[in-house]
Amino acid sequence: MCGIAGAFALGRQSRIGDADLRQVGEMTERLRHRGPDQQGIHREDRCALGNSRLKIIDLSDQADLPMSNEDGSVWLAYNGEVTNFRELRRRYRLDDGHVFRSTSDTEVLIHLYEELGIEFLQQLSGMFALCLLDRNRGRAWVVRDFYGLRPLFYMAKPDRLYFASEIKAFLDLPRFRGGLNHEGLYHYFSLAYIPDRMTPFEEIVEVRGGELLEVDLRAGEFERRRYHTVSYEPDPDLRERDLVPVLRERMRDAVERNLISDAPLGLTLSGGFDTSSIACLARDIDPEREIHTFSIKMEEASFDESPFQRRVVEWIDAIHHEISVSASEVLEHFVEHMAFMDEPSGDGAAIPSYLLSRAAKPYVSVLLSGEGGDEVFNAYETHLAFKVRRLYRRFTPYPLRWLVRSAVNRLPCDYSKLSFDFVAKRFAEGAELGAPEAHLYWRHVLTEADKRELMPRHAGCRPSTSIFREMWDRLDYPDGLNRISHIDLEYFFIDDLMVKNDRTFMAHSVEARFPWVDRELVEFVHRIPPGLRLKGFTRRYLQKQAMRPLVPPEIFRRSNMGLEMPHSLWLLDELNPLVRQYLTRERVERSGFLDYPTVNRLWEEHRGRKRDHGRALWCILTLLVWLELFVEEKSYTRYLHR
Repeated sequence: MCGIAGAFALGRQSRIGDADLRQVGEMTERLRHRGPDQQGIHREDRCALGNSRLKIIDLSDQADLPMSNEDGSVWLAYNGEVTNFRELRRRYRLDDGHVFRSTSDTEVLIHLYEELGIEFLQQLSGMFALCLLDRNRGRAWVVRDFYGLRPLFYMAKPDRLYFASEIKAFLDLPRFRGGLNHEGLYHYFSLAYIPDRMTPFEEIVEVRGGELLEVDLRAGEFERRRYHTVSYEPDPDLRERDLVPVLRERMRDAVERNLISDAPLGLTLSGGFDTSSIACLARDIDPEREIHTFSIKMEEASFDESPFQRRVVEWIDAIHHEISVSASEVLEHFVEHMAFMDEPSGDGAAIPSYLLSRAAKPYVSVLLSGEGGDEVFNAYETHLAFKVRRLYRRFTPYPLRWLVRSAVNRLPCDYSKLSFDFVAKRFAEGAELGAPEAHLYWRHVLTEADKRELMPRHAGCRPSTSIFREMWDRLDYPDGLNRISHIDLEYFFIDDLMVKNDRTFMAHSVEARFPWVDRELVEFVHRIPPGLRLKGFTRRYLQKQAMRPLVPPEIFRRSNMGLEMPHSLWLLDELNPLVRQYLTRERVERSGFLDYPTVNRLWEEHRGRKRDHGRALWCILTLLVWLELFVEEKSYTRYLHR
């Protein structure tokens, strides 16, 4: 894992000067936490490429970045791991026509490009963000992997195009103006993340998964285009009895590819089905391997999964590291972790993830994560709710549904995880909406009405539901579950889960890998009929059948849970200092767009246990701290590790 940054001269007459070179150097230095082992800059007449390197594959200096081919005509700035690089080196017999000086995947990509051109991207599996420069063709490509596993952003000016792995790399550029993207912030209060190409800043744009920027260096122009599109093409002839052993082997292959590392490697272990499956497959692949596992023990009973974690550790005989997360730990690291996030995030697992990677770094530089398994194998409660909603609306008359809604809305608030009142209220209200609108409602932070009160100046923004609705209507899959799955991969997975995982792990120079989103596995699973991924009311059905012989019975039987933090409870007590510090009239009004009476109402309703506003209040707190760090005081740099 690494960080990349760079600048291109736009316009026919513009050239890269010494000032540009210094700026790219400063951008690269800002990403040192992503790659503390080596930094390099390559300068051309029309561009400058920067790389900070974390040594994972080939620990020698021969694999330093940016890297070139033998004659210096092709250069690559690179962040990521292509998991099938050894197979590609053999398949295309790259050693026959090229002189390798390293054993890195970086050099395989350079020579594969020389053989296939930019279409070499179609051969890759894994995770990457890269900039490839071809001096002879006068072209460069800035590319993000198929599913957005590695971050990539750009900022375009009339005579310059800048790119980088993280938003913070742009903030000290003289050309950066710092205007806020208020539409993105408006959607944040529905989703708990900023969706699509939007970032918190107007000028900075996110490259999406499967997209690239193609730069014509001679003309000084660039275009953004898609080179890969996620597709669900289920094969109706596939049968369960045939698929189970094949899926198990595909999952095994994905884990084995992701275990390749010359640096120490470990596993995250939540106690859920995805991380447990990875751990059991890793043990099955190599019975003698020393396996380090790292788990979060949440100091609140309904959020604690440690008994399941310990069962897996016992099952695979791992060296286990248990990281306890208490409210005091969250309070201590709340501001610090936001300095690495770069954007507001309402994900309650972000601080636990930050603390886990910090604890893991003395032992490993790579951690395999089960993230993405819920999306790929259809394990979310909302996926099951999508299916139940159709039956509920078909067989329950509207007057009876109205009575159900009235009854559940009178239930008292219980702030434990996925409490009955929370699930019942969300489902009953959401079931009355269209399919994509319901999918958002079941996860929403604030309703449109609440957002209009919270951000009165933004009342004209389009509803956040339109984002899901537009994609739903654009997709032509006959089965709605595939449309919902696609929406989750395109938005929730990239804009929430990958932001959380990448920023919190890379804050401590730890590479995260995601076997369940390895491309070869994903494309196989997308051929499986949705009725086998979610069979009846059993989520991740086929995945469970495939893993039944390898996982402990307790893990096979348990339901989905997901790492979360009990902020609804902790805000009432141990985290109340954050409320007193940030939810004041002065702090809220300093934002320039949040309405203090609305913030205060949300807090009073939550404190009085009238409504559970834990997520909404957490999102507000996160936004206010982000504004302090990145806009008002610009003090985020004091928290970055050196």
